Amino acid sequence: MPTPTHLQSIPAPRGPREAVAVARPLRFAGLRLAQAALRRDLARVPTALRLLQPGDEAGAAALQRHWDFLTAMLTCHHEQQDGRLWPLLRRFAPELRLLVNWLEDDHHNLDHCFTRTTTLMRVATRDPASCWSVAYAVEELAARLETHLRIEEEQVFPVMARLLVPQSRVGTLPELLDLLRLADGPGAPDALAWLLEGVAEEQIDALLADCDDLTARQWPHWQAVYARCSAQLWGVAPAGE
Repeated sequence: MPTPTHLQSIPAPRGPREAVAVARPLRFAGLRLAQAALRRDLARVPTALRLLQPGDEAGAAALQRHWDFLTAMLTCHHEQQDGRLWPLLRRFAPELRLLVNWLEDDHHNLDHCFTRTTTLMRVATRDPASCWSVAYAVEELAARLETHLRIEEEQVFPVMARLLVPQSRVGTLPELLDLLRLADGPGAPDALAWLLEGVAEEQIDALLADCDDLTARQWPHWQAVYARCSAQLWGVAPAGE
């Protein structure tokens, strides 16, 4: 049977001292950036909750909006894996079928955990007296998600790297942005700025080069708007101010 165009033969293992370019396009960037951003925000939401003051309605509303955005991005991340990645791995990496089935089931479990935590967040943002207990709940959720992400990164991503050619769109940033445009969820501008927060400029340039021209042209504006909003939310001044 001919090899599908999105697959490649398994290469020889990388030597321990082989040099790697710093600003090369990141493989499976859509997946990796989403996971890094989820970790980042789940680490700082508890602090924002504990700092929330009674009567700060604007701060509470901003935190709630960001939590809703965070959960929507998690849903899209899961859809990218469940709809695009897992079917490929079931077919071309049958040794991972049991693991992939478990990961897909765990996506549903995580979705339920986030739904329960969303209910708690709505309570906390209306009643700051409960913020500390909800902050602990978010930290427990972060630990729960961390286990899932580590399994994917350590057991699934290496197999993907061997199976998929570098030109494959599976798991890429453009694929994720396309999914967001088709879904009734976060807009691509907000999502891209969220995904690229904290990424080195040279790496951002490499990632944007993989996107369409309109996205690359609009990026400076999207980044500036996101920086102002996130500064208000996390209490960090945007660069240049």
